[in-house]
Amino acid sequence: MTSDSGPGEGKVRVTPERLPELIHSLSLEDLKAAAASSYLTEDLALQLLTRRELHGAVLEALSRNGALLKHRDVMLALVAHPKAPRHVSLPISRHLYTFELMKLALMPMLVGDLRVAIEETIISRLESVTSGERLALARSGSGAVAAALLGDPELRVVSAALNNPRMTEGLVIKALMDDSAPAHLTLSLCKHDKWALRREIRVALLRNRHTPLASALQFAGTLPPMMLEDILRDSELDPQIKTYLASLARRRAQRAHENRAARGQSAG
Repeated sequence: MTSDSGPGEGKVRVTPERLPELIHSLSLEDLKAAAASSYLTEDLALQLLTRRELHGAVLEALSRNGALLKHRDVMLALVAHPKAPRHVSLPISRHLYTFELMKLALMPMLVGDLRVAIEETIISRLESVTSGERLALARSGSGAVAAALLGDPELRVVSAALNNPRMTEGLVIKALMDDSAPAHLTLSLCKHDKWALRREIRVALLRNRHTPLASALQFAGTLPPMMLEDILRDSELDPQIKTYLASLARRRAQRAHENRAARGQSAG
């Protein structure tokens, strides 16, 4: 296929009539020519991008087709394509809207390093988006984005992030241990129906300076005395609360020792 060619279309003859045939070709040259063609429509480009086996050179040619990159669905499909080279997908992703990026970040087929880069882009925009947009991201964003919103100044955003189905215990603990974590994150966790029941989160809360006495007492009572004493050694709880909990731990340990001794005597 090396007859007359259109502008910028190499040696392959490209016409509007031939494009539906070319996008299904097995020839790399045909596909590159179709991707670069000024005749390529949005619908045909999206059809082309459904081919998972496309060579990176075809996707690069498509990324240079300025007319097509005005279509946001084409941009999304190009970034999400598993064979898209990073030097193609990453620059395009920076031109996507925040919620388009969120949609990409939730795609199961998106490869790890690209997902991380997209999540970092979303997180870098959090200070500039509206309160309502942050709330939506907290509810429906990826785990990493929701975790970044655990430090949000608004309680409703933090509450939504804690209830995000992609939130994990590890992400919650990491946010809680951050020195800049807001007090309302701690208070929300102390009362949370799910997270307040987790032992490791209770341990983290007993190390947090914002945990109130009532919650600290509740969580401390569920832990072995020796474990509680270890936690309190490097805890940032209010000093008076730490002192009180430490005395309770010692009394509990003493009672446990006395009970064991009494059982031993009874058995003897």
